[in-house]
Amino acid sequence: MSGFVTKPEPVQVPGLIHLHTGKVRDLYRAENGDLVMVASDRTSAYDWVLPNEIPDKGRILTQLSMWWFERIADIVPNHVISTEVPAGAPADWAGRTMICRSLEMAPIECVARGYLTGSGLLEYRADRTVCGIALPEGLEDGSELPAPIYTPALKAEVGEHDENVPYEETARRVGAELASQLRRTTLDVYSRARDIARARGIILADTKFEFGLADGELVIGDEVLTPDSSRFWPADAWEPGRAQPSFDKQIIRDWLTSPASGWDRHGELPPPALPAEVVDRVRGRYIEAYERLTGLDWS
Repeated sequence: MSGFVTKPEPVQVPGLIHLHTGKVRDLYRAENGDLVMVASDRTSAYDWVLPNEIPDKGRILTQLSMWWFERIADIVPNHVISTEVPAGAPADWAGRTMICRSLEMAPIECVARGYLTGSGLLEYRADRTVCGIALPEGLEDGSELPAPIYTPALKAEVGEHDENVPYEETARRVGAELASQLRRTTLDVYSRARDIARARGIILADTKFEFGLADGELVIGDEVLTPDSSRFWPADAWEPGRAQPSFDKQIIRDWLTSPASGWDRHGELPPPALPAEVVDRVRGRYIEAYERLTGLDWS
């Protein structure tokens, strides 16, 4: 089992139609057809949306995405029209709302990896490949790859795992031309972001993007290069051969799988609420990632 421990009721706003409640974002459609994305403070782990929220998380994700959109605009346009709060919406939507163009979304999670970890590491240990890409012998958890690789996945519903697939499968599903454009743009954006992060003492190990088409033009959507969609590691603590300290929700995963939680991730019961100390630590890591990457003071 997986999904929401407790699924929230959507906020009703005059002039907006609620379309979807995701792990983090709530999606609405305005009367003119624009989409309104609102980043909540919800958090998830092991395919469960947890009962706790991480204060400020939605605003951090939104503001960091906007910062990155500016820095990759010469590579690919983004879907954001405005960050104004729609009339009649709650004041709490300020800083966490993006009004966006409606896109014809590609059914592909576009993943770039510069370092070996996570599901890529599991595949590598099985047959020395990741999504059909052969890699050299001797790599460990956290090893830097000879060059960044594109490892797409098929999108899954909430509570299900995305499915890593070979590049050829994406070409079969969306056509050779779009598949090639998705791969090229993903690696170009990753390389730009990797270099920016590296100059700030942070390793961008891997990341995922979502793209869509607007009048035939490729556009990047959703969030980009946040601790929810990327693995960021402090460069001064990087040591291949072990799990790396990170700026994401690994703190949550570690607590849930520890004896202190009392939770069996392979059982039938949903995960318990997080202790306040874990929530505070996770919030601190999100803020640190934002401040180190942007050079701005969150407070």
